[in-house]
Amino acid sequence: MSESHSTTGPAFPAALVAEVRREIGSITTEAIREIRRQVTEYDRPLAGNFGTGIHQGVATALADFADLLAGGSPSPQERADRARVYRALGRGELAEGRSLDALQAAYRIGARVVWQRVARIAQRTGAGPAQMAVLAETAFTHIERIAATSVEGYAEARHDETGSLGHRRHRLLSALTGGAPWPEVERAATVAEWPLPSEVAAVALAPGRGTDRRWLPDEVLADLNSPAPYLIWPDPASGAPPERLMDGRDAVVGPSVPTELAAESLRWARLVRQRHGAGRPVSCERMLPELLLLADEPLVRLMAHRRLAPLAGLTPRQAERLGSTLLAWLQGGHGSAADLAARVGVHPQTARQRLHRLQELFGLQLDDPDARFELEAALRLRALRAVSGTGT
Repeated sequence: MSESHSTTGPAFPAALVAEVRREIGSITTEAIREIRRQVTEYDRPLAGNFGTGIHQGVATALADFADLLAGGSPSPQERADRARVYRALGRGELAEGRSLDALQAAYRIGARVVWQRVARIAQRTGAGPAQMAVLAETAFTHIERIAATSVEGYAEARHDETGSLGHRRHRLLSALTGGAPWPEVERAATVAEWPLPSEVAAVALAPGRGTDRRWLPDEVLADLNSPAPYLIWPDPASGAPPERLMDGRDAVVGPSVPTELAAESLRWARLVRQRHGAGRPVSCERMLPELLLLADEPLVRLMAHRRLAPLAGLTPRQAERLGSTLLAWLQGGHGSAADLAARVGVHPQTARQRLHRLQELFGLQLDDPDARFELEAALRLRALRAVSGTGT
């Protein structure tokens, strides 16, 4: 395993070491300033764990470097503590949802700043060319060792995520959406340290978005790598609506359901996503009638074939006008011609003529509750297919 340094380094003049130690604070500030200026991912307020981590990392690396210049050998505990700081930087990158690219860039920029400052100190304290060459090699070898330790930390965090809690949560997710018996789901939730909520909402996502979890709270279960990625959002009514956190993603948020129906919420979300395709996030909460129609579309099409047969002999334009008028009449509680005219956007006399024609075509079906239900379902599906461009 890599460590900051494990052997005694070359001893440099005491004046040089003392100057480096005195300027650790200002070198730290300058290095962080340049890193934030040049690395987009770090151009953010130095608050919380992020600010603490970057300050501690740079300051520890410089103190470690000064000890190396002094030719001392840190104790095993000191080496372990410093290595822990460097590994934490790598772990932090994974926790923030970043690759190691940003951290490697930060190391390169930090190394350049440190070398420029240390070289000036060395010149002031009378270092010659040979000593400058050794100093440069010492500085950049030190940075390489720190970077290697951070890479180890990143790899350890990834292993922890996939090998322990992440793996347990993935098993829970499979049980929750795969139709496992409820006692099995409860056991998986306990092992995964995931308090079972009273309700959940599934979110069907577009494929190909990678493994970036930065925008997800820890309690959200997610499978972002499958061909049909999705989330399980706990207690959707108690927090921000999931669609507000999709960040422009192609996503469909399924209905909020009791947790034992999570698989159904996911099925419905995927069904609507197939219908709507790419676009802004969509919520299913106000689309339950549409979901009912889409759940068994062949059956509704059969009803349409039977119930809408009277429109078959008309021109497409006539059939569309009478169909939309009939749907408005069915949805409007069979009101007056004036009410219907307002709903359809035509003159009352035109509405009367269309109602008369519908009575001629459909006859007793308009007085039969079952027939009216099937007619409305068939006309709703036809309207949905027209909107989505899938035909009739």
